[in-house]
Amino acid sequence: MKVIIGLSGGVDSSVAAKLLLDEGYEVEGLFMRNWDSTTNNDVLGNPDLLDDICPQEVDYQDALSVANKLGIKLHRVDFIKEYWENVFEYFLDEYREGRTPNPDVLCNKYIKFDAFIKEAEKLGADFIAMGHYAKVIHGDEPKLIRGVDKNKDQSYFLCQLNKEQLNKTLFPIGDIDKSEVRKIAKDLDLATAEKKDSTGICFIGERHFNQFLDNYLPAKKGKMVTQDGDVLGTHSGLMYYTIGQRKGLGIGGSQKYSNEPWFVIGKDLKDNKLIVGQGFHNPTLYSDECIVDSINWLTERKNMKITAKFRYRQPDQDVEIEWVDDDTLKVKYQGVRAVTPGQACVFYDGDVCLGGGFIKEVFSKGKKRIY
Repeated sequence: MKVIIGLSGGVDSSVAAKLLLDEGYEVEGLFMRNWDSTTNNDVLGNPDLLDDICPQEVDYQDALSVANKLGIKLHRVDFIKEYWENVFEYFLDEYREGRTPNPDVLCNKYIKFDAFIKEAEKLGADFIAMGHYAKVIHGDEPKLIRGVDKNKDQSYFLCQLNKEQLNKTLFPIGDIDKSEVRKIAKDLDLATAEKKDSTGICFIGERHFNQFLDNYLPAKKGKMVTQDGDVLGTHSGLMYYTIGQRKGLGIGGSQKYSNEPWFVIGKDLKDNKLIVGQGFHNPTLYSDECIVDSINWLTERKNMKITAKFRYRQPDQDVEIEWVDDDTLKVKYQGVRAVTPGQACVFYDGDVCLGGGFIKEVFSKGKKRIY
């Protein structure tokens, strides 16, 4: 059986390739280039935006070094156009609407497990493989399972993969933890053995997020206010803030208010106001119901009590789901903090990921939050 593995130039995919070889698969690598500064120039006609946002050539050379060490062929493909249209434009649209998007989920859905699969099939692949910390059980109703390393589990970001995509995919490192991955890489003397894990969003890289976003969505300053309408300062653009955020508000001391820290508790897009409140446990930050749409579901559609994550690092929350239609769920829960429109909501039954969608609206005691 032939497997095309996504070799990213990182340690996880490097070790995944080695494990596939050990299992007897015919293995070839495929390096994806999803972002390029020349794309900005072509689309926006702005040469000032040209710069090395992602050190992709370094990653390619690392991937090539690993491929040579393992004795496998490495292919290279550009998905720049697909990434721009399916991930980056969505990213910008969400910020225009005041939401906080998760581009990694869309990158997996449209690029790493769609465009990649199509390219791999051209190369004669029976399966593709990725260095994600997750597991899959193939079948008529495939199961997406959390990775053994709970600290690195990436099933949250894979929640939009459909049954066909899962049945074509292998996750070789899903049964081991990160420390074991590092050990295998060091024992093999791979170039990526001690390479730092990539973090954040590829197209932003090491640049300041606000500076990057301002190139595409010019900021519109406005008032920073309390729920009672007191003006405490000026925000630099609603898109730069997320619900529950504390840092970067720049609110000084006041005789009228206590010394408790301030947090973003809402956004008023109509009047371009950022609403803030004091206290980590400010009641306005808590909700008990949300609407989740763009649902991808891997099992029987029925109302049930399960668990969910409203953001990646969050512990599982007990929820009750009610189907509104084939694409939309009403999710009920008990007092969860900072459930944020635009973020992925991912559902679990134990270690089995049932699917997920994107938070559209948030409610508390039947009242819609203005964020």
